[in-house]
Amino acid sequence: MSRQAAIELKNITKTFGNIIANKDVNLTVYRGEVLSILGENGSGKTTLMNMISGIYFPDHGQIFVDGKEVMIKSPKDAFDFKIGMIHQHFKLVDVFTAAENIVLGLEEKGRYNLKKSVKEIQKICDQYGFELDLNKKIYEMSVSEKQTVEIVKVLYRGADILILDEPTAVLTPQEIKKLFSVLKNMRADGKAIVIITHKLNEVMEISDRVAVLRKGEYIGTVETAEANESILTEMMVGKKIELNIERTDVEKKEDRLVVDNISYVNHEGLKVLKNVSFTARSGEILGIAGIAGSGQRELLESIAGLRKLSDGTIVYNNPQTGKKDYLRDKTPVQIRELGIRLSFVPEDRLGMGLVGNMDIIDNMMLRSYRKGKSAFLQRKAPKDLAEKIIDDLEVVTPGATTPVRRLSGGNVQKVLVGREIAAAPTVFMAAYPVRGLDINSSYMIYNLLNNQKEKGVAVIFVGEDLDVLLQLCDRILVISSGQISGVVDARTATKEDVGLLMTKTGGENDGE
Repeated sequence: MSRQAAIELKNITKTFGNIIANKDVNLTVYRGEVLSILGENGSGKTTLMNMISGIYFPDHGQIFVDGKEVMIKSPKDAFDFKIGMIHQHFKLVDVFTAAENIVLGLEEKGRYNLKKSVKEIQKICDQYGFELDLNKKIYEMSVSEKQTVEIVKVLYRGADILILDEPTAVLTPQEIKKLFSVLKNMRADGKAIVIITHKLNEVMEISDRVAVLRKGEYIGTVETAEANESILTEMMVGKKIELNIERTDVEKKEDRLVVDNISYVNHEGLKVLKNVSFTARSGEILGIAGIAGSGQRELLESIAGLRKLSDGTIVYNNPQTGKKDYLRDKTPVQIRELGIRLSFVPEDRLGMGLVGNMDIIDNMMLRSYRKGKSAFLQRKAPKDLAEKIIDDLEVVTPGATTPVRRLSGGNVQKVLVGREIAAAPTVFMAAYPVRGLDINSSYMIYNLLNNQKEKGVAVIFVGEDLDVLLQLCDRILVISSGQISGVVDARTATKEDVGLLMTKTGGENDGE
């Protein structure tokens, strides 16, 4: 049976100044299939899809919809060709209901009949298996519900070619299962579905074919049934990569950090952390899992002295002195000097801890200015450190004197993480250290964390990928709405176990 092409791209090229985002890309998406677009960070996946959805216009090349050449100059043009894109960052009005958001912006002659629209929307939900309360306000919804509104919104506008950008990035395993079930129903109905993702296990589970981009160029498309994770990785990176995290046994286990009953109230008077207790041990990686915004950031920043707690104690068992240090009494600088380091990788990597206009050497020196007694700062040690990080972590840069703002996001991240590890901490807290990194760089960071564990460091790792948390960590602490909902042994727990705890309310608060 011959397949019907929904979209064909021929020699699509897009540049931004000197940067080539896409070069001569040829790609076909068929009706009744799920096509995954796979590629390292910066490989041009999102740019390519933004051209199909009318956000960018190609410099040259042709786009065909159902065999006819089309010009897509705006998202409205894309909708006219029944193409809808669901972005990572939702575009919804918080104070409106789901139904109001879905119909918002559509023209109708005469007075708008919302009741009639609600019936039509409900039909779509029933047809594909969406669970959605159409009268619920957006601000009352979970991330998964908001995503459902975005998908139903494009279906209601008649889209039969759907593009989803990193749709599972902030979902629990249970929510991912629901989403995949809906996508399979849509595929069975003849929709063409494109998913941009970097999670190989999900690619294998949901897609029919996988198209791979590398450095803006189209490498090829393979049938998912004939591929495996190592084949796809090799296509993405251009060389064989071992996708193994070597988890070593915990040795010389000592209680390094004892967090007891801490609470934190933010400036709006909301209790963000509620009676949190746990112990981080030397020579162990303690993972922290939770839906985005459950209090992970506030927890680590409280330990680092960056937030003022309303209750509880944090005790650091100092291996140098053998004494207990009470961290609530100390400043962030004193906490750092005890050997407790926080490497937080936010969306804005240059907003935290690195100065964009300064070069890599000067960014290393930021950590040692206070110790410098001389009027002239010594540059040799920071220069050596910068060069060591560039070498060890394969930072792509013309040299150590390159301003940090000129590096790609992933390379900035390596500098950020490398600098904190180079300080030989006794407690190392890494939050989202592989966010947005390609596979090769991610595994490099996982190995770095393992090296720290083997040196007897107490590592606290906040991550978004449950598969990685289960492979890398020794224990996983799950946080839900600012409370600990459970602690599991990462060697024996399943993704489903962790996923259930992520959505649980009312914590057990057993941090052992």
